[in-house]
Amino acid sequence: MDLASLIGIISGIGLIVSAIFLGGDIHNFMNVQGVMIVLGGTMAATLLTFQFKDVLNAFKSAYFVFSSPKQDSQELINTMIKLGTISRRKGLLSLVDVKTNSPFLKRVCTLIADAADEETLRSAMRTEIESMQMRHFIVQDVFRKMALYAPSFGMLGTLIGLIQMLSLLADPENLGPAMAVALLTTFYGSLLATVIFLPIAGKLRSRTMIEVMNFEIIFQGAVSILQDNNPLSVYEKLSSFVPAKKRKPMQTLNERNR
Repeated sequence: MDLASLIGIISGIGLIVSAIFLGGDIHNFMNVQGVMIVLGGTMAATLLTFQFKDVLNAFKSAYFVFSSPKQDSQELINTMIKLGTISRRKGLLSLVDVKTNSPFLKRVCTLIADAADEETLRSAMRTEIESMQMRHFIVQDVFRKMALYAPSFGMLGTLIGLIQMLSLLADPENLGPAMAVALLTTFYGSLLATVIFLPIAGKLRSRTMIEVMNFEIIFQGAVSILQDNNPLSVYEKLSSFVPAKKRKPMQTLNERNR
């Protein structure tokens, strides 16, 4: 799992649970009806907003983002320099045999090996990047909408609880517990929105930005290979994507590519 995500989940939930324990009995924060209203209502509204497959893909993407490490941009630059070296020694056609887990990189290598011109490559890769961003936007929007719905259903649950509480005005001893139950649904909605849904949407957005940058590295590297096929030129163009302090010198990369 991504270290920052793990720390965030543990610290966020841990601090809230600790505050509840220090302040009183944790059973006071448990209410089945409130959970049903908030979770059930949020999921129902989300399914009304999006197609079922989009909601399912959103949860799958969230699991993938939190469980898989992000791709190192420096390693990707090293890969593109290696491809430039291979194509210079063996010709562009040799790139068709490149083995990679990245469908985007594999498509780039296939286009280059098929003698696609620079304009064709630019058009195909731009379309790929833009379509990826649109798919990711839908996934992010699922969690943004859930973060919007959860507090709303929490407030709805509170109103239901208040109505039920007003029916107990003749019995003052039960007003306190009834008020606590009414407020719990607002607590559940705010908790889900701020601790789960919004952070997941933010994490998905940051991963999308990283993936777009990595796609740009592959794209710009492929264009450089088509233009002059010079590993030094590829390095100089792609190194701009990495912060100056983290850039590895060209000599080090050449030694790793041998």
